[in-house]
Amino acid sequence: MRPTRILRFRICLALLILFSVGSMRPGLAQAPLANTPTKPEEKSPSSLSREIHHQLLVLPYYSVFDIIGFTLDGKKVTLTGQVVRPTLKSQAEAAVESLEGVAIVVNQIELLPASPADDELRRATYRAIFEDATLARYALQTVPPIHIIVKNGNVALEGTVESVSDKNLASSRAGGVANVHNVRNNLVVQPKGSARE
Repeated sequence: MRPTRILRFRICLALLILFSVGSMRPGLAQAPLANTPTKPEEKSPSSLSREIHHQLLVLPYYSVFDIIGFTLDGKKVTLTGQVVRPTLKSQAEAAVESLEGVAIVVNQIELLPASPADDELRRATYRAIFEDATLARYALQTVPPIHIIVKNGNVALEGTVESVSDKNLASSRAGGVANVHNVRNNLVVQPKGSARE
């Protein structure tokens, strides 16, 4: 080898040794590699809650005759409510399970019993409430904010309305339907423009 090549080789070797020894010394910080994947940031509970709420609202077959709620405890989601179709119960669980930030889903959604008499009450109660001139505006949404839950002839009204008078009117209209045994009015008054869950 020529002297200049030997000199270059020795300089490169010395630099290599210096860098490798320096990186092994404790207490010296090393810069992270540029291509090292960074850990995704944890979602805030409110952000995750909004995502869960959205996933439930866009479920196929989720209708005015179903109600699904949830509680969020860290990465654990507990689903509650009542649904008419068995597939809706399993779809709700699968949709929430697929979300990043959810580790455990406890599915406590109740499947309402199949009953032609209850089906007839659902249709009659729907007409009584949403054909009312004052309440008809609530029917314009894909999933109306007033949910009609029928079980064994009993009706529960769930969801939100804009005023106390709308809440009372919905209860009165449902109570006037033939063969309804009892009406439980769980509607929450949420004035227009206020934040919704």
